[in-house]
Parts: sequence; C-alpha cells; structure tokens
Amino acid sequence: MKVAQFKKKPVMGIVRGLELEQVEPLIDAVISSGLETLEITMNTEGAAQLIRKAGKIAQKRLMLGAGTVLDMQSLNAALDAGATFIVMPVLFRDCLGYCVKNKIPVFPGALTPQEIYNAWKEGATMVKVFPAKFFGPEYFREIKGPFNDIELLACAGVTPQNMREYFANGASAVAFGASVFKKDWLQKKDYASITSAIKAYLAILKRDSE
Repeated sequence: MKVAQFKKKPVMGIVRGLELEQVEPLIDAVISSGLETLEITMNTEGAAQLIRKAGKIAQKRLMLGAGTVLDMQSLNAALDAGATFIVMPVLFRDCLGYCVKNKIPVFPGALTPQEIYNAWKEGATMVKVFPAKFFGPEYFREIKGPFNDIELLACAGVTPQNMREYFANGASAVAFGASVFKKDWLQKKDYASITSAIKAYLAILKRDSE
C-alpha cells in the first residue's frame, strides 16, 4: 500500500465471505467503480488464495490488504499471498510490531481513548475506530480534542449519508463492508449494484475535494 495515495482517496472496502469464483468479477467491479483500496478478511474461507487471485487480476490497479488478522499465522499467510497492508479489529501487539518493523501499513482496531492512544503510540498507520456506529461522528471530534495528531479510520456504520460528518469531525479515512458487498448481490452476480454503491461513497469524497 502507498499510504500517501490512500490518504488522497481515503476510502477502504472490506470484503468478507467472498467465494473464489466471485473474485474476478468483483475485482473488476471495484476497479471500475474507482475504489483504490480493498481488504479481504482472513476469517473468510481460503482467504490467502482469494488475496493471491485478486492480486493477479488487479495487476497493481488496486491496493489489496488483509483484514481480521488476529495471529501471526494469519499475518504470515496474508503477506505471503501478497497483502500490502494489514487491518485488525483489535490491537494485536505482535502483529503491529512486526508490521511497524517491516514498514507494512497497519490499521489496528480500537475504541476507547486508551486503546486508541496505545495503538497509535505503538506505530499504527491509522487507528481503526471500531465499531464506530455506536458512538458516531461526534465521538471522533471528542477524541481529536486531546489526540489531534492521531489519524483515525472510521469503520462500521459509515454511509454516504454520514460520511461527510465523520470527515468533518476528525476521521482521516472511512471504511465500508457488508452494506456494499452484500451476500445476496454477490450470490446473484449483481456487480452493477456493488459498483453503484461504491460510487455513492466516492461521489461524496469527490464533491468535498472540489
């Protein structure tokens, strides 16, 4: 992952439960939508194989990472498969330390001020505030008060309708998952709906940057 590039288009997609035959059409849909950053969760069956195949299809047109990394085994599998960044739902120190030491962008999950501070102090690229939806955008404003230098990624509950609020209140980036990569859309091969849903997020981002 090129962190500077991600910060220019700070929107991350999260795919869970993907099947092998869905990889090629999904990656094509994601690229055509304009999204540049995508994570595949490691608690998806055959995740490493999915990441490897996605990388071959994307041909560096997409920054691909691994999410839900909770142990060194899954971290190593993800990196061997070609993941260029790592995302965790919590702060797993061994993983974070390895990524920092090897200059791999890493996004550990946290929620409380203490957790957020700990993750940032130990070298997080950004701290994934998860699940953000239970506290909302105002929580980000409060966190940024004492921790104005900490970069925050809002995850869970971010929509095109509230995305602007998250950025206005201090989020450096946002992520979306099941609301866009819906199981029924994937099963029905409705990649047009996925593309349209992604574009709704990116449209807000583009409008605000103009």
